[in-house]
Amino acid sequence: MKPTPAGWPRISASLCYRDANAAIDWLSKAFGFEPRLVVEGEGGEIVHSELSFGDGLVMVSSAARRPWFRSPGEVGGGNTQSLMVFVDDVEAHCARARAAGAIIASEPTTSDYGEEYWTDRTYEAVDREGHHWWFCQRLAEATRPRSGGIRVKEQPG
Repeated sequence: MKPTPAGWPRISASLCYRDANAAIDWLSKAFGFEPRLVVEGEGGEIVHSELSFGDGLVMVSSAARRPWFRSPGEVGGGNTQSLMVFVDDVEAHCARARAAGAIIASEPTTSDYGEEYWTDRTYEAVDREGHHWWFCQRLAEATRPRSGGIRVKEQPG
């Protein structure tokens, strides 16, 4: 693969909000994103923005700019995606998000996927317009090589 343009990750997400200005402010306060570019159109509508988190990037714009996009609040809370972000301290990040008014849909939980995989501590938050976010802290890496493919079948019960 060719290198990406300077300052751009290989993949980034784009989210629409009814009130993108408020969303940018809130995502910065609650989750620690840093606006690196905000392009305003007529009446202060957000045409395009780029919010960074480490080497990750999320673009935020006003839902009205793209009539085929909807904020989850406009479709009964439905989501067709959620975002996962690695953080250094999941407990502190969850406390920050909660203090800013995030809905904590699942409290920090540790998942150990076995010695061939990893152990993570993760929580789920819902932002002011209903987008779901997963924040994850890697606690341990694999301690032995995988014995084949990475498909895992969940056990019933």
